[in-house]
Amino acid sequence: MSDETPPRHDRVTRHPTPDRANSLWHWPDARHPLRVALNYLAIVLARHSPSLRLKNRLLGGIGVTVGEGVSWGLESTPDVFWPDLITVEDDAIIGYDATLLCHEFLQDEYRTGPVVVGERAMVGAGAVVLPGVEIGAEARVAANSLVIEDVPPGATVAGVPAEVRDPGE
Repeated sequence: MSDETPPRHDRVTRHPTPDRANSLWHWPDARHPLRVALNYLAIVLARHSPSLRLKNRLLGGIGVTVGEGVSWGLESTPDVFWPDLITVEDDAIIGYDATLLCHEFLQDEYRTGPVVVGERAMVGAGAVVLPGVEIGAEARVAANSLVIEDVPPGATVAGVPAEVRDPGE
């Protein structure tokens, strides 16, 4: 995430949809319904399991790249359509009811993009991270924040949309 890293919108892939129906009507063309159903089952089990090891195994089994010592809070939710686009690096924490999205369905297209949570980063309870976002190592995302841009390593972000905050605030 240097000054040369392109903005989030340049890291997402656009998939135009063919007719007037909004793009969500085309999800079965984007991902096989059985794959999505299996992803959903694994995510529901992981969301409610108190075992961090089981959560990491279940999510790794559907394609999430899960580093050593990753902690997923209860009811945290990785993307159900494209969990394989998520990377959570060593010792990161995904807080209670946080959501990591790798897709956005719009009127005339849907977009997909990777989400990376860096080593020892923390995503607070109820936060939402949009596709194409990278959260740097040891960064902190405050509870209930909406992350629409990259978070620099070591930074603290908060708000809707999330903005870098002075640690003294």
